[in-house]
Amino acid sequence: MILELLRHGETELGGGLRGSLDDALTERGWQQMHDAVAAAGPWDVLLSSPLQRCARFAEALAERLQLPVQLAPAWRELHFGDWEGRSAAQLMQTDAEALGRFWADPYSCTPPGGEPVAAFATRVHQGLAALRQEHAGQRVLVVTHGGVMRLLLAQARGLPREQLLQVEVGHGALLPLDLAAFDQHAFDLPAFNQQRAPS
Repeated sequence: MILELLRHGETELGGGLRGSLDDALTERGWQQMHDAVAAAGPWDVLLSSPLQRCARFAEALAERLQLPVQLAPAWRELHFGDWEGRSAAQLMQTDAEALGRFWADPYSCTPPGGEPVAAFATRVHQGLAALRQEHAGQRVLVVTHGGVMRLLLAQARGLPREQLLQVEVGHGALLPLDLAAFDQHAFDLPAFNQQRAPS
């Protein structure tokens, strides 16, 4: 299977931790995504996060390519709990210590009321496993989020889990996932998640 990942473009409510907030794309966000796929493909299969910043573009692309689109919850962004909608600058005023721990090792610090990164990783890995089983030998595009892409790309690059957030994924980025490298750096997920127990 050939797998490519497309991050959504710029959203109406701008920066900060968007997580499960269902922002719409700006006009610029639509253009970023159109530009990313203009010379790419063709794809056999099209999947998307159900959040509208991914799904609306995926549906428009599917119509143009005459492909069905599958909306798959496994490809949603990490839920940031009480931090959703807030910028790093805002959080530095109220939760500086917790934010510092989160940036240093997101597995060791879950935002208040948020989704643990270990659970997020399990969800995404299960989504990827299902995709590989159902679409072996096909070329697949998944329209998803920065956090999902960082998680998968970090593993494919063999990075320590603490460096997850150091992977750069811009708005409208279209990146291949090297599945051979991903498998080479495969780990036992429960053991990986227990490397550093949340404090």
